[in-house]
Amino acid sequence: MVVRLTLGFALAFLLALWGVPQARRAALAFGVVDAPDGHLKQQGSPVPYLGGLAVYMAFLLALGMVFEFDRDVLALLLASSIVATIGLIDDFGVLTPRAKVLGQLVAVFVLLKAGISVHLIMLPWWARLGVTVLWLVGLSNAFNLVDIMDGLASGLGIIAAIFLLAVAAINGRWVVAAFTVVLLGALLGFLRSNFPPATIYLGDCGSLFLGLTLGALAMVMDYTQHSPLGWLAPAYILALPLVDTVYVTFLRLKAGRKIYHGSPDHFPLRLQRRLGGSVRATVLTIYAAAVVLGGLGLLIMYLQPRAALFLTAAVAVVTVAVLVWLARVPMETA
Repeated sequence: MVVRLTLGFALAFLLALWGVPQARRAALAFGVVDAPDGHLKQQGSPVPYLGGLAVYMAFLLALGMVFEFDRDVLALLLASSIVATIGLIDDFGVLTPRAKVLGQLVAVFVLLKAGISVHLIMLPWWARLGVTVLWLVGLSNAFNLVDIMDGLASGLGIIAAIFLLAVAAINGRWVVAAFTVVLLGALLGFLRSNFPPATIYLGDCGSLFLGLTLGALAMVMDYTQHSPLGWLAPAYILALPLVDTVYVTFLRLKAGRKIYHGSPDHFPLRLQRRLGGSVRATVLTIYAAAVVLGGLGLLIMYLQPRAALFLTAAVAVVTVAVLVWLARVPMETA
């Protein structure tokens, strides 16, 4: 299995390295670009989307060529393909926010139909159903929202995939490990062109695919073998996109703006101001925070309940304090 995992990773990485320049040329040819607007989009020149399509294709081809499929893999592939397709259509600017959410709900239904849902046995079935929908739709949109800076969403996806791969190895879930390692290879191949200064972006195709896939992978593993509160681990591993989503939603509602209308309320943009405007320094700082949180996520799988609750409360206090500090940064909202 180690040989197959290595082969899957290498193949996905090489396919992404080859595919990203092809996707960039196609995006430029068809005008699928993110043009600067002097407001939210501060890049010096138009940057093509469709990087997510290259990531998805590298992921799909490597997985299909190296690993065998079972019911869970097919369900995950179908759900991921649905959101990738929805995102690709949206990259051409023809979908409404409502249609995007509807497509995500269809993908979630596919996973539920295959029996893939959160494993919180203390909750009744209808609550588990609600948490599953909220988790998957929330993460899909969280990665879509946090894709506002060179290398940010893809880098956070890589870090989350590394920690989920560690959990899969601990669980002995080699099917999940195969899925995760192929995703990791595809993302690393893409990051070469997406790290600041980026020459291509994920687009909605990539960010929605990434969020739903990571969210689904996080659900199909056991975190409570050593601690009853180990189920908090996925929330740590995938914390930063979710934190930014809640933060942006709160600030937009507070300002009387619609939550799906773009605004510079994201905490990475405010952190960038605090760090003197450097995109690279901002992204690396957020990477470091994601690594710390991921490490705490692994740790919490082994902590006794009292220690786990204390740690979670401390992390929450520090997070709120940092967000309040960042909220004081003046940002243009016109």
